[in-house]
Amino acid sequence: MLENIDKKGYKAKLTAFDIFKYIGPGLMVTVGFIDPGNWASNLAAGADYGYKLLWMVTLSTVMLIILQHNVAHLGIATGYCLSEATAIYFKPGWAKFILSSAMLASISTSLAEILGGAIALKMLLHIPIREGAVLTTIFVSILLYTNSYLKIEKWIIAFVSLIGLSFLYEIFIADIDWGAAAAGWVTPSFPKGSMIVIMSVLGAVVMPHNLFLHSEVIQSRQWNLKDEKIIKRQLKYEFTDTLFSMGIGWAINSAMILLAAATFYKAGTPVTELEQAKSLLEPLLGESAALIFAIALLFAGISSTVTSGIAAGSIFAGIFKEPYDIKDNHSKLGVAISLLTALVFIFLISDPFKGLLISQMLLSIQLPFTIFTQVKLTSSEKVMGKFKNKPSTKYLLYFIAAVVSLLNIYLFISVLWDL
Repeated sequence: MLENIDKKGYKAKLTAFDIFKYIGPGLMVTVGFIDPGNWASNLAAGADYGYKLLWMVTLSTVMLIILQHNVAHLGIATGYCLSEATAIYFKPGWAKFILSSAMLASISTSLAEILGGAIALKMLLHIPIREGAVLTTIFVSILLYTNSYLKIEKWIIAFVSLIGLSFLYEIFIADIDWGAAAAGWVTPSFPKGSMIVIMSVLGAVVMPHNLFLHSEVIQSRQWNLKDEKIIKRQLKYEFTDTLFSMGIGWAINSAMILLAAATFYKAGTPVTELEQAKSLLEPLLGESAALIFAIALLFAGISSTVTSGIAAGSIFAGIFKEPYDIKDNHSKLGVAISLLTALVFIFLISDPFKGLLISQMLLSIQLPFTIFTQVKLTSSEKVMGKFKNKPSTKYLLYFIAAVVSLLNIYLFISVLWDL
């Protein structure tokens, strides 16, 4: 049971309402890994391999909880986001390399998010992809340049709730093989030709920009960094927020694979584009399911583009050792670079669905650099003081970084072998 420390120093049990007030930063991260790139990866996983790749969602989410809690720990204990801390404590050359690659990862993320919103608009209103991408970018830019953190958090919570309810509805009417699903969640499997999809699922769940994002938005709660008791209390609050939010993300990502396995895989129909998924759902689950799928995709595209934009602004501002502030020119420029560059690439893409999968794979390639940087910072007494990682935590984090790196090497060898 969590405890609260009042002004006189007395401890009191935290109520559910007290904890609920701190829910928000974790959901900002959650929406980042239920984005359109995830939809493409999860639908491909379920349609091509049934329930066999559910284990990757479980493994990725466990790693995500550990990593996100750790990077939020950095933000609470130091008052710096991951980008600021990298620029301050690392040598300039290494810091620029890490943050530049993180900006590229953010652009790749924004590409997937904007593209997802555009695909949803095509499904719902028959708007061409490029025009839909422009509309999505304009709408998200308005949200980002005119709203505060707390206002955006409310939007995010609303969007995540609607997406979750949408998939609960579709799972309810689908014929799920729960025995096969239970085995798939805990049994590692590497079906032939599945490595790119596996890496896409990993890159779609554990995302570099989300590590930068969480360390930034956690500070919207305005911690008192001079009071050790307050820091300890906020760390407890934050872990509850992270665990709750990542659990929601695991359920929604799992639901996507379950839905694809119960419909497309069962019917022997591969999915090569998200628009196709809507049309295929109509005869399998009914017209309402297809409509709900498209609406949920639109919510996911808009909300995840918002979080991607904030992450990009934070990363770019951090290069100049500044916190994210949408009124500051560096933050504004970072947001614009990510969204507009992604929009340009969308105009050059011939296969949107494949573009979504590749964008997620690129995230997993950059991820080890971000993780190793994060662990180095959070394990340093110079950076964290008495709140640095315990040896067991440090070794666990390095182990996660090593696993991600090995998977990337395996992917690289697999792709070369197929050429």
